[in-house]
Formats: sequence, C-alpha cells, structure tokens
Amino acid sequence: MTADQTGPVVRTPHGAVRGRYEKGLAVFRGIPYAAPPVGPLRFRPPEPAEPWDGVRDAGAFGPTAPKPPYSEAFAQYLSDPEIPGDDCLNLNVWTPEPDPGARLPVLLWIHGGALTRGSSAVTVYDGSTFARDGVVCVSINYRLGVEGYGLFPDAPPNPGLRDQLAALRWVHETIGAFGGDPDRITLCGQSAGAISAGTLLAAPQTRGLIRRAVLQSGPPEIAERDKVRRMVRRMAARLKIPATAEAFAAVDRDLLLRAQAEVGRLSSPVLGGPAFGIVVDDELVPRDPLQALIDGDAAPGVQLLMGWTRDEYRLWLVPGGLLEHVDRLGPVSLAGAMARCRAGHEVPRGYRALHPDAGTAEIVGQMVTDHLLRIPLHRLADSRPGDCHLYEFAWPSGRPALGACHALELGFVFDSGATPESKKLAGEDAPQELCDAMHGAWVRFAATGDPGWESWDASHPVRIFGDGTPYTAYGPRDAEFALWTPATTVPEPAPATDTDARPPGTELAAAVRRLRRTVAARRR
Repeated sequence: MTADQTGPVVRTPHGAVRGRYEKGLAVFRGIPYAAPPVGPLRFRPPEPAEPWDGVRDAGAFGPTAPKPPYSEAFAQYLSDPEIPGDDCLNLNVWTPEPDPGARLPVLLWIHGGALTRGSSAVTVYDGSTFARDGVVCVSINYRLGVEGYGLFPDAPPNPGLRDQLAALRWVHETIGAFGGDPDRITLCGQSAGAISAGTLLAAPQTRGLIRRAVLQSGPPEIAERDKVRRMVRRMAARLKIPATAEAFAAVDRDLLLRAQAEVGRLSSPVLGGPAFGIVVDDELVPRDPLQALIDGDAAPGVQLLMGWTRDEYRLWLVPGGLLEHVDRLGPVSLAGAMARCRAGHEVPRGYRALHPDAGTAEIVGQMVTDHLLRIPLHRLADSRPGDCHLYEFAWPSGRPALGACHALELGFVFDSGATPESKKLAGEDAPQELCDAMHGAWVRFAATGDPGWESWDASHPVRIFGDGTPYTAYGPRDAEFALWTPATTVPEPAPATDTDARPPGTELAAAVRRLRRTVAARRR
C-alpha cells in the first residue's frame, strides 16, 4: 500500500489510489475493479473489490489473468507478459490530468488473444498517446480460457465477459474523477476484444453506458455451446476429473493451464475445432449479439468504427510454416476451407476467377477471413447506415510473408510502432506518417464520432490505410461478398464427438481432420 507521495491521488469506489506523472500525464496502473477470482469465486461472476484504507499505490501493472504462454512459433511475433498474483481483475488509466471538470472523451480498451491469452500490460497498448491527444484511455484485464469461458453445469457461463461488464460499469461510475466524461465512452477492442466489445454492445445491461464502439478484426459472435463443452470435457479427461466447475476449481492452476494448452492445439481460426467462446445465456447474452445489432434491438444510436486487415489470415498460417503446407495440400485445403465456411463449390471457384494469380493458401485465407470477419461487419454496417465507418489496414509488414496480417494495425492505432514489441510484428520501418493518420482517426472518432471519412452508405466507402496517404475506396470487397449467397452455402455439419471423429464418408470432414492434425503437430 506504500505509495510515492508525489503522484496524483484519485478516489475510486473502493478507496484512494496514487498514480505517477509520466511525461506530463497522470498514469494509474493495477487498480482493482473487482475482487480476486480465487477460492469460491474462481468460476463465479465477479464480486466487488474489498475496500481499502489509506492510499493504494497504483504505479505498476497488476497481475495478469492465468494463461498458457504462446508457442515458440507465435512468440517471435507477439509479446504477452505474465505478472503473477491473484488480483487479476484490474485496470489502468492514462489521463492528461485527473480533473473532475475536464469531461474528456474516454476510450476503454479490451485486448485480444482468442480469449485465452493477452493482457493490458502489453507495451503496444500503452495508452499515453491517447492521453497526450486529449482522450482518457483505460485498459483492462479479464479472466481467460477455461476460467473465463468454460461451460459448466454448476456455474454461470461467460464469467470473463461479466468481468468486462464490471469494468465498464466501474469506468462509467468512476472515470469522471480521472477527468473523463462518462457519457462519452468509446468501447474498443481487437480480435477477441472486438468480439467482446460487440457482444457487450448488444447486452441489455450496457444500454446507456456506451456512446461509441470500435471493432477491429472481430464481429460480435457467439460460440456453439457443444464446441465449448468439448474443450471442457477434453480437459477433464486429461485431468481425470469430472467436467464441473467444482472439480476444476480444485486443480492446481499450472496443471490446468497445461491441459488447456494441450487441448487447444486443435483450435485454429482457419480450420475451426473446439475453442473457448462467448455463449448465449439467459441474462447477459440472451440472443445472437450480431443479429440483435442488425435488427436494431440493441445499442440504438451508438456509432461504430469497424474494419479488418487485408491479410488477416497470414498471422494464423505463417508461424510454423503452415502457409506453405496449405499451398502444398491444394484441393484438400480448399475442401477444409469449404467445411469451415459451410460454402458450396461456387465460392472457391469465384475467388479463383477474381484472383487468378493467387495460391491456394491465399484463396483459403481470404475465404475464411471474409466468412469470419468481413461479411459479418459488412452486414452490420448495412443495417446501420450513417452510424458506421469502415476501414481496411493494407500496409504490409516488414517481416517476411506476413503482409498486412491480423493484429498488425495495433502499433498504428496506439502510435506505439517504435516499441520493440510492435517491431516484432511490423519490422523496423513502420512509417510514422501512417501511425499519425490511423491514431489520429481513432482520437477523432472517440472525441466526435467522425474519424475523417464519410459514413457507410450505398456506395460502401472504406478507408484504406496502406502505403502512402490514406484514401477512401468504394466497395473494395463487394465482388467477393457477392459470392456468398444462400445458394452457395451448405447446411452446418453435424457436431463432432468428444474425440473430434466425424461421420465417415464425407470429403470435407476428412479434410478438416487432416488439416487440424497438421496444425496441432506444427504447434508442438
């Protein structure tokens, strides 16, 4: 509890915290927004933090949620610091000055990581650049993996999403003391963080708490309950325990994480497989959040900034040499992509016609990226004309074969391209002009709702952030999207069993099994 006596002090609902002045900004790290999720709270919804007396030191990042490390193949591109401790439901605030009268716009950041990795302590997410430009920035930690998104018969679903809701409520109630305006909160996330932000946007409990939202490479979505249950059952089988929250809570965390990492090797954005995800429940996620937003039932009037990177799939396939392997498998890879996307033969044929010089891996990657990301965001924008702005990040990484891959835009959004962690993904020559342009657009959106280009309408404007000056293109992906019609899709396949064996005699199921085994082998 000992604090630096020269730092700024702010009172939160649970007690006073003392931060630090850094480069003229007030920074507070590791503030608890909920109680540590340990003991009887381990798989339960978050509870309020215990109040404290005196002034709590908020000079260092708090503990990160338990998580397995990235594999060696991915660790060369992505950083994921681990800070030990139980008090992992914490957040950080960067502000120009904690003056209650400032009423500055607020950006609340939810990190990505497939709901199994990541934290607010990643240097790329340093919020000082937003505070420098007049936006109060908040970043949060939340429960991950089986503790955040496991599905059990004896515990409520989605505790990790409930953590995020608790953090949002904390920000709405408290950010005024840090100089923020609780009526101008922009909820922002990337990948799983964007999926989370979109799902929260559709939740009945958040109405009136969110003014704007940014969805980077992730539409609102829900996971199949059976798919999540298979992850839990496979972990239980490895651990030789019942598939209940009570039994899992009695397991040592390191052992639990090892089991989670083992069963998670079969998961892949390209190939599917069992994975943790947000599921429909009776309270926080009463229906498919994407459909709720499209139907207009949720978040009326909330402004959206949404987009993708041109080559999302390359981060999923380049590590471990999977890009070349997908190319070599040729027709088998295409069959696997068709199964993943539930697409008929006309879809890959159409992509071939539109991109005659593309290899199999590029066709597969673009198909899956469109199915998972671009088409849902396109549908959402179509349903909310005037309230949406779309972008595409197209600047290619200086690292070999990555192109404009998933997560590459993060160093530009946060204007943190000069950090070693950003250079792991972008290389040494990230243009500062592009950082200025993209970061500036996010700042303007958080402050005014206008990032600097026209909102979505029938002409389908998309801002392209690539080499040179950003520009607006009109319908750059419309030809691909036109391929996805009801006539080109096939019914969803029957769910796999616990051993992932599918009914014999289907070419698509066999292709999926073969590719998943390849992915798992190369991630070892």
